[in-house]
Amino acid sequence: MNLIQTTLYHKILPPRTSKDSNHSTLIMLHGRGADENDLLGLAEYLDERLLIISARAPFPFQGGGGYAWYDIVGVGRPDPKMFEESYDMLVQFLGDIAQGYPVDIQRIFLLGFSMGTMMAYALMLTKPEFISGVVANSGYVPEDTGLTFQWQMLFGKGLFIAHGVYDPVIPIEFGRRAKELFSKTQADVTYKEYPMAHQISEESLKDMSQWLAERLDNND
Repeated sequence: MNLIQTTLYHKILPPRTSKDSNHSTLIMLHGRGADENDLLGLAEYLDERLLIISARAPFPFQGGGGYAWYDIVGVGRPDPKMFEESYDMLVQFLGDIAQGYPVDIQRIFLLGFSMGTMMAYALMLTKPEFISGVVANSGYVPEDTGLTFQWQMLFGKGLFIAHGVYDPVIPIEFGRRAKELFSKTQADVTYKEYPMAHQISEESLKDMSQWLAERLDNND
């Protein structure tokens, strides 16, 4: 599958098994200091029906290589200008891949880690009509931005929120806050805490993989 030109560099893995011409799609959004290869290593553990697209954040990370979606003003607080630029690019990216690849636009999921989770939340809460669900790892809801969130439009949307109890980077309180916010909506929320730090563990990977497979089954 040839790469299309869009706002974000990315890599793509076609589904290993699919009977459809358009595919359930998973967009991966990495954390700070990583790149588009980081989360691709999870692909072999995820559902074979998924078309997987892993995007690279637009800004070089000055603190040690890799890329970032924004600079951090404080925990839970992105740099406003960089965040806005990344958000705008991500919205355009979503539109481009929906037109340029064999994507089932009724079954687009986002998988984020750390600040990639923040970007996934931002996209779902502002463009819920395009997102079926989010797998949110070790992140937070970007409440301190200028975006207008459509909390009332989340009926039927799926959320799998995973957070480490011992996370020293984004403390567990941020995961619990996300659970609190989304539990007040009509979204279908699964929230799990794990005995881990700022990471994806074997247990959380197994749970998110099972959750994704069940969402795909329910949409078939």
